[in-house]
Amino acid sequence: MNRKYLFESQRLGFRKWKDSDRISFAKMNSDAEVMQYFPQLLNQQETISLIDRIHSHFEKWSFGLWAVEEKDSGNFIGFIGLNYADFKSSFTPCIEIGWRLDRQYWKLGYASEGARLCIEKGFKEFDLKQIYSFTSVLNTKSENVMIKIGMMKVMEFEHPKLEKDNPLCKHVLYRIDHE
Repeated sequence: MNRKYLFESQRLGFRKWKDSDRISFAKMNSDAEVMQYFPQLLNQQETISLIDRIHSHFEKWSFGLWAVEEKDSGNFIGFIGLNYADFKSSFTPCIEIGWRLDRQYWKLGYASEGARLCIEKGFKEFDLKQIYSFTSVLNTKSENVMIKIGMMKVMEFEHPKLEKDNPLCKHVLYRIDHE
């Protein structure tokens, strides 16, 4: 195993966030296509605040949204990982699996490859019993990743942090159980 990674899959290296990730991540978060299914684009300061929240999450839970590199190129491609979700809903609080990749790395199977590894890590190392994932019903690409990694659809719900007339409000919820 490469020492610069905390863990790795065949093509991806998972690591702590570096200061050098900020510029690339801010560029991703200001890309309308990458952020299409999120309520808004994020500016540089909002991106830095998000990274700070990611660091705090790791300190509290020992897991989180890991920075991910493409091993062949060494390029930062985004994040994949586990997050504690506690907004008010019938299934929360829960642990969710999530990903956000720069669009040049889409359609390469990286989201599913990395998510499978994070789920395995969640079950084996963090003794999680269930892991959830959710996204807008419009985000069929992410929903297809959920299906591909073995998650089962639980329901559709209205995300409580979004206005009911927001086109992104209606979400799908998927879950995978530790067996």
